[in-house]
Amino acid sequence: MGSLKAHKLPVIEFTTKNLKPGTESWSKSYNEVISALEEYGCFVALYDKITQEIHSGVFQAMEELFDLPTHTKVQNKSTKPLYGYVGQIPIVPLYESMGIDNANTLEGIQNFTKVMWPNGNDGFCGNLLSYTKLAVELDKIVVQMVFEGYGVGKYYESHIDSANYLCRVMKYREPNINENKMGFVAHTDKNFMSTIHQNQVDGLEIKAKDGEWFCVRELSQSSIVVMAGDALMAWSNDRIKSPHHRVTMAEKGARYSIAQFSFMEKNMVQTPQELIDDDHPMRYKPFDHLKYLEFFSRKENRSLESAIRTYCGV
Repeated sequence: MGSLKAHKLPVIEFTTKNLKPGTESWSKSYNEVISALEEYGCFVALYDKITQEIHSGVFQAMEELFDLPTHTKVQNKSTKPLYGYVGQIPIVPLYESMGIDNANTLEGIQNFTKVMWPNGNDGFCGNLLSYTKLAVELDKIVVQMVFEGYGVGKYYESHIDSANYLCRVMKYREPNINENKMGFVAHTDKNFMSTIHQNQVDGLEIKAKDGEWFCVRELSQSSIVVMAGDALMAWSNDRIKSPHHRVTMAEKGARYSIAQFSFMEKNMVQTPQELIDDDHPMRYKPFDHLKYLEFFSRKENRSLESAIRTYCGV
């Protein structure tokens, strides 16, 4: 019997020395990034700017947040679909999360904080902001690498101008003895790119191209999982797939994770002309990102095999 390939996410270092566009190490890095995204739809970034202090600070802030009473947490509301509080769901009883819009800005975090702590909470704001700014910085570096690697670097600036960042803070409580260990159901992200950072409790599982599920392990304080969303899949004309992933709680203790999602809010998402040819005919029509989110948020569309193909596939 042939042995199955043991899957492990590629680990790519993001240090000052390989982050200078135009250098040899920059192009080596973008080749690694693209090959990881084409193979798995995600990879682990080692981002040395995430220090022990920033890592500890953000998870301390999250514990403080999730310790608030439920009637306070459910006040996290938004006019945008799927941006507010999610929790108390019978199918995923271990899971609870909140959304912070414009989370890489002090104003965005303060708006959220005022709802949770009417008298403000400067410590929380400071701890969260020092992390979210770095997560957005990493997101932008990876996006620039993808655009340059595919030879469409000239569109990068207008893409970034259109981007808005939603931060989702998540808690998965430890399951009771006879409780299902499912932390969150298998899904793909609906955004362009996600960055996911966790406390030291594993649980994230990725589905490889061969259908095998594997756990992402041994993440350090400076590890961030960078993941393609449906919008990047459409933009890249299916060169990069948004991977199915889920959370299974196999370890002791609560798992906290912080995910930052980029959404294109000003411009339509569309495949660059340069990525359409005889081998790669156009697969997706241009679409409005928030309208796609609205479409997916309807109950009847949640279980679609591929929401993005149903929504704007050619």
